[in-house]
Amino acid sequence: MYRVIHPSGLIDGRHGAVGAWAKRCYFAGRAAMETMLRPFDLGSTQWYILHQLMQEGPTMQRDLVHLLQIERATLSVIAGALVRKGLIEQVTDDKDQRRKLLRATPAGTELWRQLPDLSTVINEAAFAGISDADKEAAVRVLRLATERLNAFSDQGNSK
Repeated sequence: MYRVIHPSGLIDGRHGAVGAWAKRCYFAGRAAMETMLRPFDLGSTQWYILHQLMQEGPTMQRDLVHLLQIERATLSVIAGALVRKGLIEQVTDDKDQRRKLLRATPAGTELWRQLPDLSTVINEAAFAGISDADKEAAVRVLRLATERLNAFSDQGNSK
């Protein structure tokens, strides 16, 4: 059976409905993030970089490629924008000049303090009134599906 997404937002079909709703939920969350970040002149990927630096400390730029699952060139452009805004520093590794360490500047730390707690706001907006058991089931199903799809992709790459 084919999946059809109607303008009303309804998704028909037995196959793919979970994936379609997961994707729509992801995009709705990103749109909510973008709306809350717009007054601060930040995009969602810029927020994720700042979040990493604020929560975990200085991070190698190449590690962010894997953490954020974005292309190296895309990350370079976004990190460059944060550097130009004065929110992060990009320091060359002494041992390998090709490697860059990213760390927050005092201005970046101050901006971070002013930002709304996106994780809490979005989770409350999305999941208020939904039982913990339902949320745990959704996470379990999506985690398993993701693991299976990653394994499937890895198999294709090894052939």
